[in-house]
Amino acid sequence: MYSMRFPGEDVSRLTLQQLRGKEGSRVRALYKKLSDEWHVPWNGRNYKPDDFDGSDDVNKALSVANTCLYGLTHSVIAALGLATGLGFIHVGLEKSFVYDVADLYKAEYTIPLAFKLAGEHTPNIALETRKRMRDVFYESHLIERIVKDLQWLLSDEDVVLSDEDASLCLWDGIRGSTTAGTQYFSKTISKDDNV
Repeated sequence: MYSMRFPGEDVSRLTLQQLRGKEGSRVRALYKKLSDEWHVPWNGRNYKPDDFDGSDDVNKALSVANTCLYGLTHSVIAALGLATGLGFIHVGLEKSFVYDVADLYKAEYTIPLAFKLAGEHTPNIALETRKRMRDVFYESHLIERIVKDLQWLLSDEDVVLSDEDASLCLWDGIRGSTTAGTQYFSKTISKDDNV
């Protein structure tokens, strides 16, 4: 997951603590860059779950955008039959794996959008953030990308997956991988059957 954040760099010899520090520096630099670019004051990630309106606009937009990303990521993970609590970076939470995977896309999707909307003084920033995230997910084919990334991350080989490889399938212990969306049960259930 960290090698995906730092393409072209060999991070395999760094400790988890070093990787977390490197990631923190990368994200702080991105916040600073976008703060300067959009002329939005940035005093850090500051939000209270029970007081949404108490946050500044950029923190409101970040909260909404991240929630949208978590929802999409959670849906993909569940659809693939993976455990949402299987954390590698985040641990001990019901959605640790959701947070791990979503963090791969925040720097590209949620953070830039939040600063852009705050910089444009967008009215009703929460509603507009949700709409824009929906559009970005659709236009960028993020669902398909997450599927490919998860298949690559969880495979035991360094392989490049094609679009066909990223399609959803079902696993059958006898036949192996079978196409999803097909009715494989052929017996008609009658009213006399115990179901």
